[in-house]
Amino acid sequence: MRTMSPTKILRVGDHAPLFTLLDHQERKIKLADQLKKNIVILFFYPGDMTPGCTMQLCAVRDDWTKFKRRQTAVFGINHGDAASHGVFAKKYAFPFPLLIDKNKKISKKYGAIKRIFNAEVIKRSVVVIDKNGKIIYLQRGMPKNSDIL
Repeated sequence: MRTMSPTKILRVGDHAPLFTLLDHQERKIKLADQLKKNIVILFFYPGDMTPGCTMQLCAVRDDWTKFKRRQTAVFGINHGDAASHGVFAKKYAFPFPLLIDKNKKISKKYGAIKRIFNAEVIKRSVVVIDKNGKIIYLQRGMPKNSDIL
């Protein structure tokens, strides 16, 4: 398994750090398995049921046919638990899993963390990974889906 130094800043062209996380239905999701068949898009977002995160993930849901046409595997990631993610996913009918990064370990590996006072919070980030495990798009903030696709 590839490991990344916690101080390394990921860039387009770098290998994506591999991970295994549970989704909101407590299914084990391995990035390596997803790469065998798809382009993978990771949406790191700060919190379930917050206005900006809801808007961003609902936009993905609304463009779902475009994502499927490109044969992408899409995942939302934050530190929320299965119950929180499950309520969020059900309320907004997300057709993609929400992954549980309980200790923000994966968010840190992807550079999707910022400090606010003494707290570490997830920084909104979008990462697209090709079938070879290389990052082909990385954007902090909330890019338009048309920029990603």
